[in-house]
Amino acid sequence: MESGAESRLAPGLYLVATPIGNLGDITLRALNVLKGVDRIACEDTRQTQKLLNHFQIETPTISCHEHNERQRAAELIAELKAGARIAVVSDAGMPGISDPGGWLVSEAITAGVAVIPIPGANAALSALVASGLPTSEFHFIGFLPEKAGARRSRLEVLAEDAAIAGATRTLVFYEAPHRILDTLSDVEAVFGPETRIVVARELTKIHEEFLRATVGEARRDLAQRDRIRGEIVLLVEAPQPGKVSGGAGEGGTFEKIAVRVARLQAELSIDEKEALKRLARELGQSKSELYRELQRERARLKAGNR
Repeated sequence: MESGAESRLAPGLYLVATPIGNLGDITLRALNVLKGVDRIACEDTRQTQKLLNHFQIETPTISCHEHNERQRAAELIAELKAGARIAVVSDAGMPGISDPGGWLVSEAITAGVAVIPIPGANAALSALVASGLPTSEFHFIGFLPEKAGARRSRLEVLAEDAAIAGATRTLVFYEAPHRILDTLSDVEAVFGPETRIVVARELTKIHEEFLRATVGEARRDLAQRDRIRGEIVLLVEAPQPGKVSGGAGEGGTFEKIAVRVARLQAELSIDEKEALKRLARELGQSKSELYRELQRERARLKAGNR
């Protein structure tokens, strides 16, 4: 005979948060759901099986990851419409947050299937509340683009948004250890070396670390280490208007490359090419990088005017 908790489990799609490191962080409700569903859709069945084995849960599993989620969704939605109880889990944390699950949820809602969140561990919120940075307003971005140009462009947009917003907010990113130094360099270039940040690493695990410093200090600290390990949450205090130094205007204010180029052209009666050359020398950047930034600014402006 089923336990009371399992017998009351209604049909539907259950989004189950799993531990981000410490197995003790799983909730009693999550365990009951994982025991009571018909099967569990996993980002990685091998990773989930370790969790299930630890808690002696024998529910069948099926893969549902970024490469097969859309195809798998059709199969799972058919089962759900027939009355099945299916749980969705990622390798760690809440499914759908920088992990698979979002597409399946959307399809389930469209099909009229009940979607039930089972709260639990989340790396972004855990890092935020312990960071010491503002929590009243924050922006979760997830992973930045891997390519340097796209990453810098994304940070510049976030800096502009912060300047327009008129209030300090905390930006929350996920980052891989092998990219953290490059990302910190870009944050320093866009927001300025005195920007307060927190690097939260190995959350809930034995080597948990919170590096609270300016971005310049944090970058130098991490650069001196032989190796950087563990999943990372990077938190950046996006400053109030007039405090952003990326795009490098005089006095440390944010100013678009296009504005500075146009001003040099007007003041010195030179063409755009020469203005870029002079501005590159002034900022200590390459002319080609400034040109790419100029093109990105124009592309964003064009997209915004559509």
